[in-house]
Amino acid sequence: MSRAFVFPGQGAQTIGMGRNLAETYPAARAVFDEVDEALGENLSGLIWDGAAEDLTLTANAQPALMATSLAAMRALEAEGFAVTDAAFVAGHSLGEYSALAAAGALSVADAARLLRARGAAMQAAVPVGVGAMAAILGLDLAAVRAVAAEAAGDQVCTAANDNDPAQVVISGHVEAVARAVDIAKAKGAKRAVMLPVSAPFHCPLMAPAADAMAERLGAVDLVAPKVPLMANVTAAPVSDPDEIRRLLIAQITGAVRWRESVEAMVAAGVDEIWEIGAGKALTGMVRRIARDVTLANVATPADVAARL
Repeated sequence: MSRAFVFPGQGAQTIGMGRNLAETYPAARAVFDEVDEALGENLSGLIWDGAAEDLTLTANAQPALMATSLAAMRALEAEGFAVTDAAFVAGHSLGEYSALAAAGALSVADAARLLRARGAAMQAAVPVGVGAMAAILGLDLAAVRAVAAEAAGDQVCTAANDNDPAQVVISGHVEAVARAVDIAKAKGAKRAVMLPVSAPFHCPLMAPAADAMAERLGAVDLVAPKVPLMANVTAAPVSDPDEIRRLLIAQITGAVRWRESVEAMVAAGVDEIWEIGAGKALTGMVRRIARDVTLANVATPADVAARL
C-alpha cells in the first residue's frame, strides 16, 4: 500500500469536532492548547461549545479546522503511525497549512497564526455582498471555464476549485457568478447553486489577501516537509521551502486543482488515501476521481482504532 494523508478545507467545521480526540489522547489535547496559546484566546471553547455561526466565520473556521486535523494526526502518531508512512500529504485550500504542519514544515502555532491572518485577510479583501461562489455539478472543467468566461463580461468569474469530475466551483463578482449559474443550467449542468460563503475565494479579487499573506509568510520559519506536499495550484509535489511559500501565496488567488492533485498521487502509485480531520468531503471527491483507491476517515478515537 502507498498512502497519502489529505486534510479538509473550509466548510467541514462542526461544533464539537475534535473534542473526543482531546479527551482520549493527551497529544491531541496539546494541539488545541497550543492553538489557544498561539492565538491568545479560547478557540477550543468555541469549537466545542460555541455557536455555529461564530465557528463558521472564516477567521475562526480556518485555524479551528487545522487544529482538529492536527489533533487527529497526533492521535494516529500516539498509536504508532507517522506522517512518513505516507508518500504525500495534500490539503484542500486551508488544508495545505494542516498538511504542512502535519509534515513538520510549519509549527502548529505558526500555522494557527497564519490561518487566523489568512481568514481575516480573505474576508477583508472584498466587501460583503460584492463577491460570490457557486458550485456547478455535471459539467467538466473545460465546460465550466467556458461558462465562466461567457458570464464574466467586464467582471471577474473564474473556476476556483476543480474538485472532482462532476463538481467545479466558480468564484468572482456576485453578478457574474449569478449569470454563470443561469448559463450553466442552460448548458445542461445537473445543478448550479450559489454557495453560502462570505467571500469569493481563489479568484483574482483575493489579490489584497495574497499581498497580506506574502508579508506574513515571509516572516515565518518554513522548512522542508518530511514528505512532499502535492500543491493545490500546480497539482505537483513540492518540498522546497521557498517554493512552498510562493505557492501558498499563489493559492490565495489561484484555483485549487484537487482533481488533478488526486490523479497525480494515484499516478505516482498511491492506492490508499486517509482524510485527516473533520468531515468526509474530500473522501467523497476522491471516490469520484479514483474509484479503486482505498479510503479512510480519521476524525474520532473510533476512527483511529479502526486503522489499527
